[in-house]
Amino acid sequence: MEDARDYVVLAEQRSGPIPRRAPLAYPWGDALEVLDAAHPDARIVNLETSLTRSPDFDRRKAIHYRASPENAAALAVARIDVCALANNHVLDWGERGLDDTLATLDAMHVRHCGAGRDLGEALRPAVVELGERGRIAVFALGGLDAGVPPRWAATAGRRGVAYAADFDDAALARVRGAIAPWRDDRTRIVVSIHWGPNWGFEVAGEHRRFAHRLVDAGAHVVHGHSSHHVKGIEVHGGAAILYGCGDLLSDYEGIRGYEAFRGDLGLLYLATLDERGRLARLAMYPTRLHRLQVRRAGADDAAWLAGALGAVGRELGTAVRTAGDHLELVW
Repeated sequence: MEDARDYVVLAEQRSGPIPRRAPLAYPWGDALEVLDAAHPDARIVNLETSLTRSPDFDRRKAIHYRASPENAAALAVARIDVCALANNHVLDWGERGLDDTLATLDAMHVRHCGAGRDLGEALRPAVVELGERGRIAVFALGGLDAGVPPRWAATAGRRGVAYAADFDDAALARVRGAIAPWRDDRTRIVVSIHWGPNWGFEVAGEHRRFAHRLVDAGAHVVHGHSSHHVKGIEVHGGAAILYGCGDLLSDYEGIRGYEAFRGDLGLLYLATLDERGRLARLAMYPTRLHRLQVRRAGADDAAWLAGALGAVGRELGTAVRTAGDHLELVW
């Protein structure tokens, strides 16, 4: 592929016509109704693309994603509060592409974390203020095992991402140091991590150990991603650990070869925390990508998601039950 529009053709071959010059709300489809009904305090996503027209693609990398800054207004339409940027595509179009991404999000007043003009900015959280109810601080980290190139690691004098070559003591120390100033009774901490391969339900032991240590360091939610399908969920120390949230919106609809993982299915994760910051409820709304639009998944697809999460969750101490139009985590 040399042009993203070819992905649209593949999706049409599989699912039928997709409108050109669609409204900015089109890709979100039914997700907006779910989110508007839930009124979450923060809408947090992993934005796995750059927002730029830069021609300076990373020549040492095979796949490059970008979206035009104009179409990035789709994020504002969905009222996204925070974009985690520590992933393996945010610098696909070089430092100029990163600068454009940061500037575009700033212009739309969309908070971001995990990448910046230096290491300090990359480690700085995106903060959602909730008035008397406190605040949410979101940190982001990208791992080598998810394809983030080592040369993209931010330093004191270089643009890049908050990076983890390994999920070891050094990586934990960096994140813990960033979290420490924000730990108090009125702040809920989310750590968003891009880790692991695109395919496979197995939860790596080093990921699990690192997630537990993040919770011990103050995280209330660990928001994991990279896999193109949902993975297991664990509750540790009262904190929700989502090892792989899968894709909500992607260009994989017409790509074949991984159908067994059902990458077309996704979940909207709505986590409710109690007054101490412990997980009180995790509701998950099943979705299906159809004609490059998020649709509510049918009963059979919802049952498949529940079964997949339940199978992986047995080792993690969690189960999933159906509750009307959504799934609920049981732990």
